[in-house]
Amino acid sequence: MKMKKLIALGMTMVMAVGMLSLTGCGSEKKEESKKTEEKEQEVLTVALSPDFAPMEFVDTTKSGQDQYVGFDVTLANYIADEMGKKLEIKPMSFDACQAAVQSGSVDMSISGFSYTEERAENFNLSDYYYAGDNETAQIIITTKENEGKLTKAEDYADLTVGAQTASLQYSLCTENLPKSTKVKEFGDIGTAVEALRNGNIDALAVAQGNGDAIITANDSLADSGFQFEVDDAAENNVILMKKGDDELLKEVNKILAKAYEAKLYGGWYEDAKELAGIKTSKDVTYDDEGKEEK
Repeated sequence: MKMKKLIALGMTMVMAVGMLSLTGCGSEKKEESKKTEEKEQEVLTVALSPDFAPMEFVDTTKSGQDQYVGFDVTLANYIADEMGKKLEIKPMSFDACQAAVQSGSVDMSISGFSYTEERAENFNLSDYYYAGDNETAQIIITTKENEGKLTKAEDYADLTVGAQTASLQYSLCTENLPKSTKVKEFGDIGTAVEALRNGNIDALAVAQGNGDAIITANDSLADSGFQFEVDDAAENNVILMKKGDDELLKEVNKILAKAYEAKLYGGWYEDAKELAGIKTSKDVTYDDEGKEEK
């Protein structure tokens, strides 16, 4: 009897160990499967120049990928979600964004790009996406001392006007301001703003939304009152993709159409302006239907 009991006890222990072993294997397999899924999730790499509030800028209260905020960042997240991919932001200078797309080191660049014939020749350009009137208008900002004194193109004769390298604003300055105007290139808008504040340049060409954000953050700066005339083709924004990447272009255009039909752009832009300090939450009120009151 004792022998039978010992054999039965031994078998029970073997079965228990086996069950524990199987349970452990199951947990390990689930964990491994989860890790594999995470590893296998495709990544969408997007280059942007985070010096262009409210389209893309840095939220200093956050860190990592979450520190990049603004309209274009929201759009990039939306595109990645629709594709079922994980978004990876690649911050770099504005001209480097374009070079990165051409080299294929990123999938695309979403950084407040306007349509130009040169870009159409060198990139696959998406259909237009529309941020707001403030991104359509192209202006020049200056110091408070010069406010109201630089309202016409001829007022910029013999002055130095800053503009971001490879930007629409740089082209507008070289094409529309007097030949005696010195147009100085800056890789970074923040550096250009410092140059304006320090008196190293007389004025700075920017999109109006960007200008509003800069003026809000700098009491010593003001809108000059001058606005460039912009061709209709350059009024809205496009996404840059590598020339010949036609399947990606089709997918992106389909997603942009979905966002447009869902009327998401307006809300994204209002949120971006609030984050940039152009509008505070106290300035934004909504009616009973959730629409912003003018």
